[in-house]
Amino acid sequence: MERPSIWVIIVVLLLGVLFLRDPRFQRSEEIFLRWLIRHSQPAAKTVPITIVEIGENPPPPLEAALLLQGILEFKPTVIAIEPILQWGERSKDQEQIFFDQAMRVPNLLLGAELTATPDPDELVAEISGFTRVTGRRGDLPAFSGIERQPGEDVRILSTLGFINLPEENADDLHIPLLFQYRGEVIPSFALQAALLWMRLTPSEVMVDIGTAITLPNGTKIPIRSDGTLLINPRMVQRARRVSLNELLLAAQQHESGAVTAIRLEDIRTHLVLARVATNAPDVFAAAIGAIQANSFVRRVSWIFDCAMVILAAALSGALRRFSRVDLIIGAIAFSAAYCLIALAIISRFSIWIPAWLPLGAAWISVLFAIVLPKPKDSARTVAIAAPPPAL
Repeated sequence: MERPSIWVIIVVLLLGVLFLRDPRFQRSEEIFLRWLIRHSQPAAKTVPITIVEIGENPPPPLEAALLLQGILEFKPTVIAIEPILQWGERSKDQEQIFFDQAMRVPNLLLGAELTATPDPDELVAEISGFTRVTGRRGDLPAFSGIERQPGEDVRILSTLGFINLPEENADDLHIPLLFQYRGEVIPSFALQAALLWMRLTPSEVMVDIGTAITLPNGTKIPIRSDGTLLINPRMVQRARRVSLNELLLAAQQHESGAVTAIRLEDIRTHLVLARVATNAPDVFAAAIGAIQANSFVRRVSWIFDCAMVILAAALSGALRRFSRVDLIIGAIAFSAAYCLIALAIISRFSIWIPAWLPLGAAWISVLFAIVLPKPKDSARTVAIAAPPPAL
């Protein structure tokens, strides 16, 4: 076997160190992850979420009251309303109608928004957070007040869930689960909704920032140092989605005993999430569904990266024995097969294997095999002896 070139080994190993140590290169791997998600299906089959799409943000009090009335016909345990129900003084009479319906909801979660620059004249709101927290809190988004929230009468009957999506932390793949509020670590809207659905309180949950959120049943929710969860946005395809009109029609038919076009009896075990119908990714539902199904997108261990780099360096010598055409065709075939295998793994196990480092190491080895001199007995340089002349 041909000895690998020392230059190939050095370049490939330096590439591996660069990718494993530099956060910018690590974030670039998410380009491949987005491609994998776009061309695969989540491993979870279904998630117990019913998404009700409403038309306005926020919905008028009467529409919000009708929403609760329709949902309550099917007796759910948790109703979460994502838009912030903040109405003016002119809607006080109609707000009372919503208040009457809200009193009937066993667990009502309402959206609110935190701020880092609160009004100094406003009273400081007390928010209960997690009591068992370890790890460094410096990367968590920090807030010191509440920017927007529902009226006081409604807040008494509900739990607040904070819908902040900080630009430096959140995107369509990363959803915050933890915030820092005046030194306390508190849950976001998505995590609070999941805890209510599982009938858990923050005091029952262990938080190791940068590692995982551990639930009493042993489920570990992986989180980064900034408190975000890596999600598969396509998880919302595993949830049921209905419009407000469809919900109200199904509730009316259910009350009268008629056969409903949409069967919603299993809402009793679902978390009902009301949100504005938009084209924006439904990251909250995706995060809640991932927690419910215990199906999280996880990156494969860094040991896999090291193994691929070492393998590429070890085989670099043997590659020099092949012709340039064979090397290029082989590299293309390997890249295609690697992508297909990555798609199968993330679809089956929700495990994400990286692309740039393994494929980059393979292509660098191939390029060096093309550029460096061939060994004497390789397919490119072997001389063919001419037959002796016929007598």
